[in-house]
Amino acid sequence: MSDAKNNLLLFFDRPSEPCFMQKGEEKAVFEIPDNYYPEKYQRVSNAIGHRFGSNACRMIPIRNIALPNLDLPMELPYNEQFSLFVPKHRKLAGRLIDIFMGMRDVEDLQSVCSYCQLRINPYMFNYCLSVAILHRPDTKGLSIPTFAESFPDKFMDPKVFRQAREVSSVVPSGARMPIVIPSNYTASDAEPEQRVAYFREDIGTNLHHWHWHLVYPFDAADRALVNKDRRGELFYYMHQQMIARFNIERFCNDLKKVETYSDFRGPIKEGYFPKMDSQVASRAWPPRFAGTTIRDLDRPVDQIRSDVSELETWRDRFLQAIENMSVMLPNGRQLPLDEETGIDVLGNLMESSIISRNRPYYGDLHNMGHVFISYSHDPDHRHLEQFGVMGDSATAMRDPVFYRWHAYIDDIFHLYKYKLTPYGNDRLDFPNIRVSSVSIEGGGTPNTLNTLWEQSTVDLGRGMDFTPRGSVLARFTHLQHDEYNYVVEVNNTGGSSVMGMFRIFIAPTVDESGKPFSFDEQRKLMIELDKFSQGVKPGNNTIRRKSIDSSVTIPYERTFRNQADRPADPGTAGAAEFDFCGCGWPHHMLVPKGTTQGYPMVLFVMVSNWNDDRVEQDLVGLCNDAASYCGIRDRKYPDRRAMGFPFDRPAPAATTLSDFLRPNMAVRDCIVRFTDGTRQRGQQG
Repeated sequence: MSDAKNNLLLFFDRPSEPCFMQKGEEKAVFEIPDNYYPEKYQRVSNAIGHRFGSNACRMIPIRNIALPNLDLPMELPYNEQFSLFVPKHRKLAGRLIDIFMGMRDVEDLQSVCSYCQLRINPYMFNYCLSVAILHRPDTKGLSIPTFAESFPDKFMDPKVFRQAREVSSVVPSGARMPIVIPSNYTASDAEPEQRVAYFREDIGTNLHHWHWHLVYPFDAADRALVNKDRRGELFYYMHQQMIARFNIERFCNDLKKVETYSDFRGPIKEGYFPKMDSQVASRAWPPRFAGTTIRDLDRPVDQIRSDVSELETWRDRFLQAIENMSVMLPNGRQLPLDEETGIDVLGNLMESSIISRNRPYYGDLHNMGHVFISYSHDPDHRHLEQFGVMGDSATAMRDPVFYRWHAYIDDIFHLYKYKLTPYGNDRLDFPNIRVSSVSIEGGGTPNTLNTLWEQSTVDLGRGMDFTPRGSVLARFTHLQHDEYNYVVEVNNTGGSSVMGMFRIFIAPTVDESGKPFSFDEQRKLMIELDKFSQGVKPGNNTIRRKSIDSSVTIPYERTFRNQADRPADPGTAGAAEFDFCGCGWPHHMLVPKGTTQGYPMVLFVMVSNWNDDRVEQDLVGLCNDAASYCGIRDRKYPDRRAMGFPFDRPAPAATTLSDFLRPNMAVRDCIVRFTDGTRQRGQQG
């Protein structure tokens, strides 16, 4: 069975090449029944079978099964763009996921995949098969290739692919030099937003966003796929943290905090010119000019008719729900928004899915905001243009307007948080636990975080359709930091050992004009760096924790590692270690860029009572190393407190961070120093 299971991964190889062509390093060929060939190949199916099968290293016979009705998923043309934000596309994808989930065993799934791969839009096929593999009991533990390997065109300058085709056609596989992917290629220095392009256009951050939406799908017949523990709250928290991180990067680059996009009738100040091509759709991603205004949509081809006033209505109803601290249910009754679950209910209304408490009334504000912006260049389809980058979760973070839109959504969530009772000592203090200090060691100067540029390589070979086989490496530049340790000094004045939950955050200390932040502003800029449990014995304890062990990030290898390095047998411990739990903030973006003179920040640690916070569950063998922004597959979120605790609620009594501190907390001023040099991956500075 493990073979059949692994065969599914071959469908991710060269996604728009037919599956009867050789796949993977092993030159495997699917032997498909004659009636599975599309019409254009049917008359020559024998010749095709012979052509690709004659020198194949492995033949995979495909079971000829009675195929389910695929009319609905096939409504999306093969060479169009696919977007989870477009309601029609979500419906088609939901149906295909149901079909894949419903196949009785892996062999039948393999059969339906071989039929679909030849007909179904490659982007939608990849998404639906990924969701099914992540959620089917008989395929869990399979290591899905990262999206950037299958569809590198969504992540980089198209010039790279012309060079890659040349290299793969001319140079034999083992001797190919890496192609250099240009960085900051979408605008000149005359565009101030270009100063933070290294964050917006980073391959890792965009992969994180895509993978998060893969783990948390919107639609499926099986509610369990969508209705995951605290899904709505996680939508709020993960995006809130992305905005806080983006704002800090802006401060490091002499830019003001992001301005919210809240006037749906006013122009969007910045333009964005993606300079990317869709290899499947054979189209350039459309730009958005500066000063563009969103307009009413009428695109029959996408089954979208929606007026801007609809966004405003949904927004007003949302604000009304927060004002009333209750949500209107379809039967007219009110559901109170309580302190425990209110944010989760609101998150599921905002990112509307089948678990929204009242989809007809509260609508689809977050997703349709993406849709309106992504079609602002061609709202009535008169120019036959497809959506811009805001329409795709793999590309949306590239556009400055993504952060304006999400900053506004974040503001709305904060309105709810402002209505909650501030945390008292009963929630904040941990009797007998006294944190005397927190500091950072490593990298020479104490309490200094060091950042620089790093060059890494990614293999494009899997995504290069219709080119000679073999690895094609591309080298790209990204932010990186030197690893470091947190050192926390804790005194337990009680008589017995206790378990503490260590919560580590960092925040800027002054705004772009050099004025110190009030506590209320600063708490919203607190970015989570780590959260872990640790025993604290009576007396003094020195707790050391490595930055590489962060609960927020996934290691570099998970984002970019060559899948060919994976242990072959999925049953082995080595393979389990490798298993693709690719949801997590990329580790190379854990620390903000800082400045060459040293950007001042404040490190914060709190030790809370693990007995109050813990969630009883078995986590053996699960990918739980990046749970802060992603949760844990098939389990509860591993912390009972509100996400972002203790900074998710206002504290009117505190004017500054030091006013807020309790004895079980400590802070340390530190700086983030950026060196404007580049090292190759594998060289530690």
